Amino acid sequence: MRLAIVLSCLVLFTSCTSEKPKGDKSGTAISLGYLEAPAGFSVEVYAENVPNARQMAMGKDGILYVGTRRDGRVHAVVDRDNDFKADTIFTIASDLRLPNGVAYKDGSLYVAEVSKIWRFDNIDENLQSPPEPVLVTDDYPTEGHHGWKYIAFGPDDKLYVPVGAPCNVCNREDENPIFASLTRINADGSNREIIAHGIRNTVGFTWHPETGNVWFTDNNRDWMGDDLPPGELNELTEEGQHFGFPFLHANDVWDPEFGEAGKAMDKEFKTPVRELGPHVAGLGVMFYTGKMFPESYKNQALIAEHGSWNRSEKIGYRITMVKFDDNGNPISYEPFVTGWLQGEEDVRGRPVALLQLKDGSVLISDDHGNKIYRLTYEG
Repeated sequence: MRLAIVLSCLVLFTSCTSEKPKGDKSGTAISLGYLEAPAGFSVEVYAENVPNARQMAMGKDGILYVGTRRDGRVHAVVDRDNDFKADTIFTIASDLRLPNGVAYKDGSLYVAEVSKIWRFDNIDENLQSPPEPVLVTDDYPTEGHHGWKYIAFGPDDKLYVPVGAPCNVCNREDENPIFASLTRINADGSNREIIAHGIRNTVGFTWHPETGNVWFTDNNRDWMGDDLPPGELNELTEEGQHFGFPFLHANDVWDPEFGEAGKAMDKEFKTPVRELGPHVAGLGVMFYTGKMFPESYKNQALIAEHGSWNRSEKIGYRITMVKFDDNGNPISYEPFVTGWLQGEEDVRGRPVALLQLKDGSVLISDDHGNKIYRLTYEG
């Protein structure tokens, strides 16, 4: 691995215009000529030429840090004049191994590779000459299959780090209980704990604004057909819970290889709060807490569905919303922003992560279109 300290600066020449939302008879608005959202919502391009844009983290003064996966770089996207259009992109690091995960705390940028987490101190003031990174930990598994990570600091100031299953479906818990889990560590890398098991591959989690519980998406196994198993939206209500993998998928899909062993176990598996579409690849998830969107969106869950890769007919490639009643029970799961999938051979983008800005708008990263969008509402 070689960390790049040389500035790579791309000036963005904007082609990120958006049509004015136009409500039609179906109550939708069209943005950028192909994205559909409920009337009143608009999608604009916040930044383009952000290769393989994945997880996002906001730093000081509106500096947006963006991880990648295959690209191997971490970027800083800067909007100097606060017009919600990025002006410049800096490369903070390169030649990293699947640096999907980025998190920001106390002026430092944390970057997750497969087995390592790095910290760049005083990063906001040193975009043109990034500091030498500090190794936080190199104690995570080196397997690349589901090895890329989404990371985030929780309300307890600990860094939460998932470890995916190193396979499509397998049982590696006896060999190493850290596989298929969610862990947390102190900011200095110490005191690692496993707080949840049986999670095949979560690439997005958040904390509920009222309960403080961890909620996360999980991508279930492949090769059980087009419609099995469903994806998952889960809630961790007690540390140590097991979410089923590899024995039980979704609510009631027992694995053909490991299901019988799971049935014989003296263990209660935690089932999803809501099943998602099969193979939609739900990644980023957030609860909307801003004031820009209508009141009905408050504390509703938005999910970035990256889209299927091996289904006979593609599915996903959209932002969906799970709605809850006043008691916190899920009452619906429906498309919210669509249009990245125009046809089997016409994929315009693949949403990855979501980030709410201070004004209540929401950023959406797209690792296929190499863009970051901004979703706004004007009543």
